[in-house]
Amino acid sequence: MSQQPRNEPSLINTSDVSWVILAGGQASRMNGNDKGLVTLADKPLIEYVYQTMSLQTDSIFINANRNLDFYRQYAPTFSDQLADYPGPLAGIHAALKQIDSEWVGFVPCDCPKLPSDLVSKMVAGCDSDTDIAVAHSGESLQPVVTIFNKRVLPILEQFLKNGDRKIILLYVLCNTVEIDFSQQPQAFINLNTPSELQQYGELL
Repeated sequence: MSQQPRNEPSLINTSDVSWVILAGGQASRMNGNDKGLVTLADKPLIEYVYQTMSLQTDSIFINANRNLDFYRQYAPTFSDQLADYPGPLAGIHAALKQIDSEWVGFVPCDCPKLPSDLVSKMVAGCDSDTDIAVAHSGESLQPVVTIFNKRVLPILEQFLKNGDRKIILLYVLCNTVEIDFSQQPQAFINLNTPSELQQYGELL
C-alpha cells in the first residue's frame, strides 16, 4: 500500500492579515490620559504608529474606548465588547469577533519606533498551522506585537471566562511561534508614564 504524502503547512501572505493598533487601555500609569492622544514632539503617539504601519499594509484598524471620532481620522475604529477594560486581550477579542480576515495582527499605540519591516517579518514567520506569532526583541517577548489566527477565538473566550488576563498564559495554550527581532531591540520601546515620555522626547 502506498503512503499518502504528508501535506506541509502553507505560508501566509501579507495581504492575508489585517492589523489593529491597540489604543483601548485605561493608561493608569499615564495618569489616565488616553495614551494614543498623548503627544511626543507635538504629535500624538497614535500618529507615529499609524505612519509606520501604513507604509507596510493597507488594512489597518484601531481599537479604542475613548475619543473615537479622533481615531477615526486615521482608520476604522471599534471598541471592546467586554466591560471593565480587561487589558489588551479585550481589544484582541473584539478584533477577532469583528474583523473578517482569518489573520489579525496587533501593535500597541505607545511604541513610536516600530520596525519598518514588522509586517513582512511577522508574516514570514507564520504558516497555516500557526495559532499565534509574537515578536521577541532578543531581550524579551513583546506580548502585544502579535498575529492571531481566528481559530484562537474560542480558546480566548474560554480563557477570559475563566478570569485569566495574562496574555502570555494564553500563548501556552496555542501553537505559538516567536519572531526574532534581536537586530532591532530598541524598536519596541514603549512609553507608559509621563516621565518615560519626557525622557524619550528629550532624546528626540
